[in-house]
Amino acid sequence: MTDTKLFFLSLNRHFLRGVCIVFLTCLSGCGNDDFSDLNHYIAKIKAAPKGKIKPLPEVKDIEAFIFNPNGLRDPFKPIAQPEQQNAVPELSPGGGIKPDSIRRKEEMEAFALETMKMVGTVNMRSTLWGLVKTGDGTVHRVKVGNYMGKNYGKIISISVDKIELMEIVPDKPGRWREQKTSLALTE
Repeated sequence: MTDTKLFFLSLNRHFLRGVCIVFLTCLSGCGNDDFSDLNHYIAKIKAAPKGKIKPLPEVKDIEAFIFNPNGLRDPFKPIAQPEQQNAVPELSPGGGIKPDSIRRKEEMEAFALETMKMVGTVNMRSTLWGLVKTGDGTVHRVKVGNYMGKNYGKIISISVDKIELMEIVPDKPGRWREQKTSLALTE
């Protein structure tokens, strides 16, 4: 072996001896059997006066209640919903006017007519389109035959200053009537 290898091997042995000596010295400090301070603390805690436990609260007598379900709603049956204004009846008596419940609703039918404003018109390919601004600030393009509003309003005419609609509104329970309304151009 060369001298440098021997030097490092002897250095490693001395280092290991030093670490072992420090470790054993630290370990020897743990060998004290004096627990007098711990015993003194335990005795002090045991000698302290005991706390009082609060008494349990008084149990109150509850009056007996006899449940009489006569005339009350059955809690396991759904609550009857009041008739909604825009509810579509299954059959209209006498074959009168009624909204088309099978027709797919258009985008503009999600907004109430009161929240819409006509803001202009556009003439494209000989068709006059109305420009309507909804409550959320979006401008929509509509033409004759489109539907808008919550009352099944069908656009029947568009002019440069107004959009006319024919709505189907409830008249009496199970009966409907047509109502003409318009949306005027706002400045």
